[in-house]
This record gives sequence, C-alpha cells and structure tokens, in this order.
Amino acid sequence: MSIFNAGPPSPVDGRGIVTLVEAGSFCLSDQLGDIHPGTAQGLFYRDARLLSRWELRLDSHPPEHLAVMMAEAFRARFVTRKPPNHGVADATVLVLRRRMIGEGMRETITVHNLGDEDTAMTVTLAADSDFADLFAVKDGRVHSGGCELAADQGMLRLTDRANSGRGLVITATEDPVAQPGSLSWHIVVPRRSTWQTVVLCQPIVGHHPVVVNLDDDSNDNPSNKIRQWRATATSLTASGAGLNAILQRTERDLGALRMDDPDNGTAYVAAGAPWFMALFGRDSLLTSWMALVLDSALALGTLRQLAKLQGTQHNPLTEEEPGRIMHEMRHGPGGDAVLGGSVYYGTADATPLFVMLLAECLQWGVDRSAIAELLPAADAALAWIDEYGDSDGDGFVEYRRKTDRGLANQGWKDSWDAISFNDGRLADPPLALCEVQGYVYAARLGRADLADAFGDTALAQRLRAQAQDLKQRFDQAFWMPAENRYALALDGTKQQVDTATSNAGHCLWTGIVEDERAEALIASLGGADLDSGFGLRTLSSTARRYNPMGYHTGSVWPHDTAIVVAGLLRYRHIPGAFELAERLSVGLLEAIAEFDARPPELFCGFPRPEFHSPVPYPTSCSPQAWSSAAPLLLMRSFLGLTPDVPNRTLTVAPRLPARAGCIRLSDLRLGAAVVTIEAHGETITVRGLPDDWRLIQA
Repeated sequence: MSIFNAGPPSPVDGRGIVTLVEAGSFCLSDQLGDIHPGTAQGLFYRDARLLSRWELRLDSHPPEHLAVMMAEAFRARFVTRKPPNHGVADATVLVLRRRMIGEGMRETITVHNLGDEDTAMTVTLAADSDFADLFAVKDGRVHSGGCELAADQGMLRLTDRANSGRGLVITATEDPVAQPGSLSWHIVVPRRSTWQTVVLCQPIVGHHPVVVNLDDDSNDNPSNKIRQWRATATSLTASGAGLNAILQRTERDLGALRMDDPDNGTAYVAAGAPWFMALFGRDSLLTSWMALVLDSALALGTLRQLAKLQGTQHNPLTEEEPGRIMHEMRHGPGGDAVLGGSVYYGTADATPLFVMLLAECLQWGVDRSAIAELLPAADAALAWIDEYGDSDGDGFVEYRRKTDRGLANQGWKDSWDAISFNDGRLADPPLALCEVQGYVYAARLGRADLADAFGDTALAQRLRAQAQDLKQRFDQAFWMPAENRYALALDGTKQQVDTATSNAGHCLWTGIVEDERAEALIASLGGADLDSGFGLRTLSSTARRYNPMGYHTGSVWPHDTAIVVAGLLRYRHIPGAFELAERLSVGLLEAIAEFDARPPELFCGFPRPEFHSPVPYPTSCSPQAWSSAAPLLLMRSFLGLTPDVPNRTLTVAPRLPARAGCIRLSDLRLGAAVVTIEAHGETITVRGLPDDWRLIQA
C-alpha cells in the first residue's frame, strides 16, 4: 500500500479489540463495546481493572455490530442494531453507545426507533469487576471472586473484597432498575423517536471517590484538555493523504498519552496502551525527544517527573541507587510483587538519556530557569554513570540485576533472550551494550553544552575530554574488523557479543561512531538480513536465535528504525547513508499505513517479498508512545532541523524523499519565536523567524 492511499484510521486491532486511552485510564472492549469476563478486556484505572464485565443486552440478546467510529483516542461510538424480528429482513432499531474515558467512564446509550410502530424492549447493562492488577491480567493470572456487588436506588456499587480501597460506583439517568450486577430499563420508544440514558462510572481509590472529569463543561474534560494542548502544540501536515493521516494520528495519540501532574501543572508522557499507561524512564525520555518538534513542554514535564523519582539510596530489591533514573512506576495492587516496589530502577540507559534530553531541551528553547533547576539531577545522573553504572571501573556502563526478581536485560531490548552471540549462546552479565556507551558519550557532550551555556567552561572542557576518551576506547573495544560492525555488547569476560542487530544504529544517532567506521557500519545495517523491507529488524536473520515473530529477536520496532534513520542522516555525508535512510523510512511508513496510520509497538520481521503486508505481533501495544512519535523523528531528521535557541540560530538541511510531498510545520515554538516551515525535496521556506536570528541552510 502506498502511504498516500491509506484509508481512514480505525480503532480496531487485528483481534477485534477496541482500545481507548486517556492518561492513566484505558478501556479494552469488543466491537460492540462489550467487555467480557475471562478475557484481558476491561476498564483499567491506575493499573487496576475496575470493570471485567460490561455487556449491553436488548431483550436478553446482544445487538449486532455495524461500525466503530473513533474521533479521538479517548472516545468512541459503537454503532449497532437490534436484530430484526424473525421473518423480517430489515432492522428498525438502531442502538448507539458513545463512550468517553478519563477519570472514570461515561457511556451514553441511545435507542433510535426508525420504524412506523412504537417498540417495547428491555435494555440491560451487566457489570462486574475482579479489581485485578494489570500485570495479572496481562499474564492471564486472574482468579475470579474479587468483587462485592451491591445495588441501591438505581445505583450499583462494586467493591474489592481484598480491602484494597478500590471500588466503582455506577449511576445512570432514566430511573434504571438496579440489581447486584446489572442495571435495566423497561422502555417503550415511540415510532420515529429516540430514548437515551447516560451511565457514569466513578472510580474509588483509597476508599475515596475520584473526581470524575467527564462533564462537557469541565476544563479537565479530555476533549477540552486536548483542545487546550493543541492550541500550544505545533500543527503538522503533509500533502500526501496517507502521510498526513499518520501525522494526525500521531498527534492525537500522543495527546491521549499525556499525563498531568497536578502538583506543578506540567504534563509528561506515558509509555503506551494497554499495558504501559505509566511513567517509564527510557520510553518517556525517548518519546519526549522525538516529540520536541511537536511540544517541548512534554519533555520538560517528563524530566521533572523523573527527577522527583531519581534514586537517592541503595535498595537491591528495586535496584535503586543514588542518581539512577527509574525504569517504571506502577500504582496497581500487584506492583510490589512484580517490581519489588511501586518504582523500579532496573535500566542501564534511562540515566544517560535523561542528561541527553535536558541538554536538547535548552536547544529547543525550554526556559533557562527550568533547565537550571534540573542541573543537579543531571550531575547526579553523571555521578551514577561513573560510580555505579561502571561497576568494574573499565570505563563502560554495564548492568547485572541485583536479585532474581529484576530484569535480566536492562537495555531497551529487555527480554530474557535479547542479548545473545551469533551462535545462539546467551551472553553472561555484566553486559555493556554498544548503544548505552553511545548514550553516555552524548550525555557528556550534552552536559558540556549546558556547562558552556551557564558559564562553567572548566566543567565543559572536562566533560568533552571524557567524551572523546570514551569514543576512542569504545572503538577499540567494540569494533569487529572481520564483521565490519560494532559488537552488540561486551559480556562479563569482556568478550565481544558478535551478533548483528539494530543496536549499532543507535550509535550513529549519538555520534560516537568514527567517520572511518561509518561506511562499513551503514552497509552492514542495510543488508537483507537486517532490512525487512518494512523497517529494520532487531536481530539479523543470520543469527541462531533469529525469529521474525520474536519480541526482540527479529521483529521490527518503529521507534528503533526511526532512531537508526536519524543516525544515518547525522552521517549523511557518508556514502550510502541517505539512500538507506530513505529506503528504511519509506518501508516503515508504508507498514504504518497498513496499520491504519497508527504505528504499533512492534510487528513481525518477515521479509517483505514473502509477505507483502506487515504481519502484526499479537500482543503489541497500540498506541505506544515511542512508536507514535517515530514519524516525528523521521520528519525532523529529513528536514535536518536543528535549533539553537540560546545562540538564536536555526539550521535546516532538507532532503525529503521524493514521495514525501510537501511538509508543513505551523506554530513551531522555539523559545519566544514562533515559526512556520514548509519543505519539499531540498527546498525549504521559514517564516516568522525574528530578525536577530540566523537561518543556516546546510
């Protein structure tokens, strides 16, 4: 499928599941809008399932599906009909369910009688809950019987038997008959008329009801919140309908994944739905980096949240260490059992990524005072890199989990079998990943730029010297001359893990790759063993553990390909770099178009000649933050867009693929400047740049 001929977006995945998401809430249902017990469906709030059953019946029978319409990621309209009477061809009763989620759920049920006679029916809504932890639902470890049901005067109350303080109150208009587990209405709908009820689900947390934000006039209403955000975010459009659909879906999904911090009024980004609606270190940082072109405030909010949770003590159970940036945070009842605590720190890369993003925020115009407030956190992060990240003192950051409960692999490929030799042997820890060394290199350079900006030239010089030393030692330790590429990692004996993976492409992105190595590395990345035709595989098809259906062992991750493309375009002066970047990008965008313009977390890495359409990965998250943001990084990279707000310069180096058409960025905020950029091919126009700024066309 061409990216310029994609159909309208659909909220339904390949399993027929409709996903709604808004901040800390998400809802999984079938195409009727029903939630069925015994499945992974449900209404989830703060990592716990509040509804495990939500079924609409008309005279004891389910309606028939007609369509699902979804204007935003947090609301949907389920279009159904009451099956026609026996012997009658056409139905005359249309039933609409309009659902919105936020701090709770609101559902408006409307029955349209399109016939010439009054119609009588019983409308029943069945509800139940198990209050299961998100992890238990995801892993299929849920046991029934966790809910007490009560009914009183048209209201249902669901309470967790485990005395967790969680519950749900369900109320409705039009005087329902309430029984434990159901609301029902006995109605007569006049000919050519309608009947309607509004059902409200209010969460209870800590024995206290949550303030529901679903009133149409509320400023906190999800529709109003995203409208306010759009008023300050960059408007992104493209002349190609398919590419434009991808950009619009990106904007909608990232808006829905925003989570607000009521303490300081900032917003940050959750990792993705359905299973990762929480703050993550690596995911939220990389997403924020990619989304700087859309909204730099997301990056600042993410940095502030992570700084508040930055490690201050030693805790082997959660892997917390002073200065370490956390991996993930959970609010559900099973978080402690899975993670060792509500906040888990087992990641090797979030800490340098934190420093990288802070430095980038200054370049994009985030207020200097906000940057200054976060400098101590950046310095604590660098101290962790030197003292705890480099546990054996060899100059490289490595990881080994502290207990058998932690993640065995702590890079972005964190599944148990992700780091292996080409012959299939798993690499033994401690493991030093190639891309993590690149992140550390870029973090030191970024902190050096911050030091210059704040007048500390001595610190800047010291950090640049450390970065240059790391670059040289990295090349010596990781380069494999026979294979013409960098090793995936160094294992516990400092042996090079020789597998060909996408990881080395991240090294291009950070700039740690020496120019004399770049051409050979680029050729390695462009081989048919890694390039699936729809993006870059995580693992070469020549490796023993290659599995195109493996989570990190041959699948394609959109964010991974986008980062590699950004790296290739950083080295665009090297032969073959632009051509590979264009090929990977076009393939990835064509794959995204086949997923109805919403990039999934990952998809299978089968070769394109074998399967002409991308094959979905069955449990992929969608929307997933860094996948949703990947098209933004592609666009920014092909524009060569590099602002330097402190020095009042904007550098552009457009080289858009021929099929991209015209791209327009309106109301791009660079500090106090608000500019509009239009680009086509190698031609670019920038309007609104202040007179005292300098435009550099590289």
